[in-house]
Amino acid sequence: MPSDAIALSNASIDRDAQFDVVIVGAGFAGLYLLYRLRQMGLTARAYEQGDNVGGTWYWNRYPGARCDAESLAYSFSFSPELEQEWQWTERYAGQAEILRYAEHVADRFDLRKDIRFESKVTRAEFDATRSEWRLETDRGDRARARFCIMATGCLSVPQRPNIPGIDDFKGKLYQASLWPRRETRFDGERVGIIGTGSSGIQAIPVIAEQARHLWVFQRTPNFSVPACNAPLDPNWVAEFKRYYREHRSMHKRGAGSGFGDLEIVPRERAPAAMTAAGMSDAEIAAILEQYWNHGGARFMGAIADSLMNRETNRIVADFVRAKIRSIVRDPATAEALCPTDHPIGTKRICVDSNYYETYNRDNVTLVNVAHDPIERVTANGVATRDREFPLDTLVLATGFDAMTGALQRIDIRGEGGVRLLDEWAAGPRSNLGLMVAGFPNLFTITGPGSPSVLSNMLVSIEQHVDWVIDLMEAMRGKGQTRVDTTPTAQDRWVDHVNQVAAQTLFGEGGSWYLGANVPGKPRVFMPYAGGVGAYRVICNGVASRGYEGFVFA
Repeated sequence: MPSDAIALSNASIDRDAQFDVVIVGAGFAGLYLLYRLRQMGLTARAYEQGDNVGGTWYWNRYPGARCDAESLAYSFSFSPELEQEWQWTERYAGQAEILRYAEHVADRFDLRKDIRFESKVTRAEFDATRSEWRLETDRGDRARARFCIMATGCLSVPQRPNIPGIDDFKGKLYQASLWPRRETRFDGERVGIIGTGSSGIQAIPVIAEQARHLWVFQRTPNFSVPACNAPLDPNWVAEFKRYYREHRSMHKRGAGSGFGDLEIVPRERAPAAMTAAGMSDAEIAAILEQYWNHGGARFMGAIADSLMNRETNRIVADFVRAKIRSIVRDPATAEALCPTDHPIGTKRICVDSNYYETYNRDNVTLVNVAHDPIERVTANGVATRDREFPLDTLVLATGFDAMTGALQRIDIRGEGGVRLLDEWAAGPRSNLGLMVAGFPNLFTITGPGSPSVLSNMLVSIEQHVDWVIDLMEAMRGKGQTRVDTTPTAQDRWVDHVNQVAAQTLFGEGGSWYLGANVPGKPRVFMPYAGGVGAYRVICNGVASRGYEGFVFA
């Protein structure tokens, strides 16, 4: 839908409007919530900061933006008709195609009429006397609802680097996660990009094809594996879709991230990956080579204990470092691109298209700011300790305030006016990643303490929404209007999340999984590392025991 039509359809402002449920966000989680709540016969309003649906895929329009999960798995499973009618064109869908998919879902199920666009929620406060939430937006909306559900996303608050002089730059300045909607080109330009996480690694090869020269300012290198992306064969897809329901079931019940095997005929039990201790060096090398050539983030699952055993992790990391050295022709550049400061996979493994090959281009230069740090951005470029780089365009690919950023930027106040910001001052605490003690009738979809960013987000979103909807159905059946989780149950879940993380190497990554990319943010491992299948079993068990750890009124 054109933006002017969207604006017209949302011209009115909610003034003390009453709903059963208010939702913050209209990404995939917000859309599925609207669908399920309508099935329940409940009234709902979603407030969305952007002027369209899509969430992450609305904002992240940078060159090369692409999902690192395969499109046939990274899609909704709730409607067999939807999954059969929608035709993905690539193994790894690009941003524009995923946004079109989100728009199609919104239109197919007529969800836009319950969304207020260009409405940023600024405050959400629980009124204990009426057991309801009151929300306010930056454009003047006021709404009340029994339940408030945060569908704000895990990667929705851009992290701008604290580099002196950024506002002094006179050229074109882009932030990857706030990319303009107009077409951008770099032909004949001198371009600098700061950051080599997922966004930078995807954008760099595309920018390099256009720019007169590209300088990549890298502080710490990341591990990346090839996507081996390609157009999808319609005949292959048609065969795959004959078994879509079985595939979906496996994605939900699997031991890992919920991506499945994506073979045409699903296998009820895929061959178990072996630990390095059970294989010879030649066998390990052969398996890693097979996964490398197949492409994708499932490379980290090639050897079963690669994220738990330090020696196994070293073997896998050495394999990737050898690949980097074999691809990048300049030895000094290759060494600078080889990560040595963290175990592989403990920072989000990147999935790329010709990233390392790009450094063989004559118009690409890697600037190792670990050795020559950036001192400031000037009016005409970037100044490091040793030199100044004149630039026409500067791109900031510096990531997000992940997991908690969006929630903590809303003034959320629970029982007794307690602020979520204060409750989470030492790090986020929740029960199942779904509810925070002292904040009745408030749910967080894929919140901290859930598999979220370590999983196929669509699998996790559907599981979270379904669990919350089931809880609300159970409450309605018993005439209950209020639910909270107990501090004891919350403490028990936080301890479990920490215990599972402690069995892995994740804590050594210094990544945004721990908030390490945000100055002053508490260092707490936020996602649940036990896998989507185990997490689903735990959540189902809690429900089957009468929602153990939750209190109702």
